Amino acid sequence: MSVNQQAHTGPPYGQPQPGYQGYQQPAYGGQPLPAVPQSQYGAYNGPMPGYQQPVPPQGYFPSLGFPSKGSPVSLNSDTSLAPNFIGSLRAPPTSGAPPPASGASLPSGHLAYSQFGHGDVQNGIPASAAPMQRPPASQPFLPGSAPTPVSQTSTFQQYGHPPASVQQLSNHMAGMTIGSTTASAPPPAGLGYGPPTSVPPVSGSFSATGSGLYTPYTASQGPPPTSVSQGLPLAQPPFPGQPISTQRLPTQVPGFAPPPSSTGIGLSSYPPTTGAPRPPTMPGPPLPGQTLAGPPASQPNHVSSPPPPPSTMAGPHPGPPMSGLHGPPPPTHPPQPGYQMQQNGSFGQVRGPQPNYGGAYPGTPNYGSQPGPPPPPKRLDPDSIPSPQLNELPPQQKPRHRIDPDAIPSPIQVIEDDRSNRGSEPFVTGVRGQVPPLVTTNFLVKDQGNASPRYIRCTSYNIPCTSDMAKQSQVPLAAVIKPLATLPPEETLPYLVDHGESGPVRCNRCKAYMCPFMQFIEGGRRFQCCFCSCVTEVPPHYFQHLDHTGKRVDFYDRPELSLGSYEFLATVDYCKNNKFPTPPAFIFMIDVSYNAMKSGLVRLICEELKSLLDYLPREGNMEESAIRVGFVTYNKVLHFYNVKSSLAQPQMMVVSDVADMFVPLLDGFLVNVNESRTVIASLLDQIPEMFADTRETETVFAPVIQAGLEALKAAECAGKLFIFHTSLPIAEAPGKLKNRDDKKLINTDKEKTLFQPQTSFYNNLAKDCVAQGCCVDLFLFPNQYLDVATLGVVTYQTGGSIYKYAYFQLETDQDRFLNDLRRDVQKEVGFDAVMRVRTSTGIRATDFFGAFYMSNTTDVEMAGLDCDKTITVEFKHDDKLSEDSGALLQCALLYTSCAGQRRLRIHNLSLNCCTQLADLYRNCETDTLINYLAKYAYRGVLSSPVKTVRDALINQCAQILACYRKNCASPSSAGQLILPECMKLLPVYLNCVLKSDVLQPGPEVTTDDRAYIRQLVTSMDVAETNVFFYPRLLPLTKADVDSDSLPAAIRNSEERLSKGDIYLLENGLNIFVWVGVNVQQGLIQNLFGVSSFSQISNALSTLPVLENPFSKKVRSIIDMLQVQRSRYMKLIIVKQEDKLEMLFKHFLVEDKSLSGGASYVDFLCHMHKEIRQLLS
Repeated sequence: MSVNQQAHTGPPYGQPQPGYQGYQQPAYGGQPLPAVPQSQYGAYNGPMPGYQQPVPPQGYFPSLGFPSKGSPVSLNSDTSLAPNFIGSLRAPPTSGAPPPASGASLPSGHLAYSQFGHGDVQNGIPASAAPMQRPPASQPFLPGSAPTPVSQTSTFQQYGHPPASVQQLSNHMAGMTIGSTTASAPPPAGLGYGPPTSVPPVSGSFSATGSGLYTPYTASQGPPPTSVSQGLPLAQPPFPGQPISTQRLPTQVPGFAPPPSSTGIGLSSYPPTTGAPRPPTMPGPPLPGQTLAGPPASQPNHVSSPPPPPSTMAGPHPGPPMSGLHGPPPPTHPPQPGYQMQQNGSFGQVRGPQPNYGGAYPGTPNYGSQPGPPPPPKRLDPDSIPSPQLNELPPQQKPRHRIDPDAIPSPIQVIEDDRSNRGSEPFVTGVRGQVPPLVTTNFLVKDQGNASPRYIRCTSYNIPCTSDMAKQSQVPLAAVIKPLATLPPEETLPYLVDHGESGPVRCNRCKAYMCPFMQFIEGGRRFQCCFCSCVTEVPPHYFQHLDHTGKRVDFYDRPELSLGSYEFLATVDYCKNNKFPTPPAFIFMIDVSYNAMKSGLVRLICEELKSLLDYLPREGNMEESAIRVGFVTYNKVLHFYNVKSSLAQPQMMVVSDVADMFVPLLDGFLVNVNESRTVIASLLDQIPEMFADTRETETVFAPVIQAGLEALKAAECAGKLFIFHTSLPIAEAPGKLKNRDDKKLINTDKEKTLFQPQTSFYNNLAKDCVAQGCCVDLFLFPNQYLDVATLGVVTYQTGGSIYKYAYFQLETDQDRFLNDLRRDVQKEVGFDAVMRVRTSTGIRATDFFGAFYMSNTTDVEMAGLDCDKTITVEFKHDDKLSEDSGALLQCALLYTSCAGQRRLRIHNLSLNCCTQLADLYRNCETDTLINYLAKYAYRGVLSSPVKTVRDALINQCAQILACYRKNCASPSSAGQLILPECMKLLPVYLNCVLKSDVLQPGPEVTTDDRAYIRQLVTSMDVAETNVFFYPRLLPLTKADVDSDSLPAAIRNSEERLSKGDIYLLENGLNIFVWVGVNVQQGLIQNLFGVSSFSQISNALSTLPVLENPFSKKVRSIIDMLQVQRSRYMKLIIVKQEDKLEMLFKHFLVEDKSLSGGASYVDFLCHMHKEIRQLLS
């Protein structure tokens, strides 16, 4: 929020009131906010009846709403930090003046205004008809100068008793306004603006220290109040002798919109508080009602919004996670009831309303698609961030400043606010350029002409009209596309349209497919292409009349005219060699060298395959799968098996000439599972016995892939190889590798060679595999260096998946491996796939990231594409765009289904275009931006030193934020860091990417781990990168055993952990359960079945099944998380102060990392410095 817009404690800012939702208000003094259209009403000029107004304290700049000697500062998300002001920081509110939290409750009949997520402002809302007055500014508490009430100043207002009609506070955008709405119901009890006695003082509710130390809340305590620094209107600060009582102010009230797009973190004006407001930081006795230390006592929880129901907490939709312990992940999850996600800091962590959300909400007919004016930004000032009291720090630690971690934007808060604002309403895709809810929000999608965000997410939904604007902002324009994404059961799968022999209707010139944006003309006889403007005749069989609006009368009967995503049945012209494909085959290729036999791996795989083969993927209505299967085992030589149904026993054929690979049999190698069931079962029983006594330790690798490829060629079908491999292939054969692992190369110019394949052999092999439609999935079980960077090349370029189980042990790793194998074999997959992205005139796809192969500049080729894989596409301008027509994308995927049917899947998306940078910044999606930036950086390490890649990332983000500061934020001192509302998490997430194992490895991270993570992240979707870079941290001891919901998540920092609690951290690859040393014995008994902390075993790979509510709840939470992820996460039990704790702390990404990564606070200051340098 802009500095002058201190948020009030009621509804977070940006929230419209029922009577006049979403209207802009003039800033103080009547000057309109920059980029905000002038409202119809003049400036506020006089107090409202019933409110007395204290004199402005000295040092108050009317234009800024901050007390300040020098120029004001603020931490803003439009975040800003300010200089140290004389006097103490702002005191907490007295109980008498709680803002009308949650506004008086909404009149019945009004829709809850929850449709919006993070835009800056309500988009596109018309000007209001109810006059509004300006909000009260907050008053700094200057010791020794108690403000005296004066009757007529327009600077501050103090709340007294409300006038008869309850005042509703709309903390919308530019100014919080107080308008009197008569329709509103009375405020909930305990929330009125009564005299200060309305809530008894809560002892211990303020910690007297201004320090940023955090004390966890116990479950009974309810969420802490929203932090004061949120700029909420507060009552007059208490005098030193006056008791303070707090009221729990809702962090987000259901039914109110989220805050404006940019927020000012006016740290200067008052200290942010985590749970409870902090008292003035002046030495001296605590105020009554304050204790000097200790956790805040429970606060009355008047209106906090209830924890979301289980469904909302389910977090993002499953995407492929990863095995192995790796790099830090991102948050995607619920906060904990223990402390509500308060917006920490004065940025309203509340996500601003979403631009052009489809549905209308009360009070505004035709809610259009244009985003409204931008709200003011937030500010952060290193100088203005409250520091802990100096007299509490040991002498050697008296820093000039210490930024309070609660004063800076919190991912947890943003996620929680988006859930409460946008999780309840379906996301209707009928409006152009709408920003969808966050990936961490559970929401339903209704397709009305644009593809669901489950299929496509963009970095910005409002793109600059010119390339100059795009260059100036440095915001990358990219889409993360997941063409075969799995939908939740309550959403409809894309319809399959069959146009018969003529095939789909397409534009004559650019070959775009028929879609909702094509314009029919001349009575329906021709159509004009929305991509290239060429006019094409409508084929006679497709002709249909138009209605009075120019729409075809069969508009709603044809998916390709009314929906954003659909499929066409492809004709023979779309098939290889102009003949329809045969169903694909799966070939299982098992390493039977000494390591694989000794670990029990081969026996495990053979046992599992006996039952798994009944679950091969099949088309919806088919009784059995059409996929045929084959089996190969190998060490230094290859063994093929004839499992023809007519045989009594399987036959083995050995190929020892690995230099010239061929398939020794055709008939009987690829078979139907049901027909050859007994022969296959017999083979799987015999393999572990046959090789039980092997002494062969060497393996080959490339010939194994060549064998599978030759078998598919001979059968003239596409398919997938499942290769189970244990060691570096050093046996004499094509593709032989040497051990080149060298930690000394780290941080040198040669470090990039560690990520590159050591031979070009595998690139050529990958190309041959793609041409045949041979996809390779690789399961690795290394006990030492295996060269993932080289072995993974074929998997990566054919669209396959890699799974890695280092130091595989049957008892601890078998569950994870078997779950991964089952899901990998059963998941939806398309073969022989080609994807092309078309765009309307003005932009074009220029760059692609993901697991695929490209033989030209436009076609993305994948031997296999499954439901977890994403392709990220970057767009650049090649001409001007117009605001009127917007920009269009069409992703067309041609693939063979698992039944052998050739299909085209089409996804369409329309975006807005803007001539104002503010509109671009208001419609960005930070999670998608981070997904793109991580992939861009992870590709960069192949060709540039890691340091160069890191510096380029920091520089690009500094330029993005500096451009916003320079062109969109209201003028303010250089000391303020101002972040756009929807990018306020860019610094914290970017820091997580910079600290990840690929870009900044710790000493314990292996070269293989780094290559593995690099490949995984490259085809992750937005939900997966979100939790991978900022992991989800849940306090299990706060979980409600009687509900299905998850406990509210907490921020990833050690200072948030309490020794008496148990926490769960997940990042898509691993689940850690951290147990504090002081956890009650009863909890340990209930969860682990042992009587003391010292008896808990680190070796557990699953929790014991115990019949008590706590054990059931924790196991159900783990099961719920496993279902959401595309890989089965490894469970690791970590005891506090144990050696494994170092590994766990690596994922507490807001703290400094052992490998030298900055803490969030330090990185924010660094970014601020970079931005200031760019601006100066």
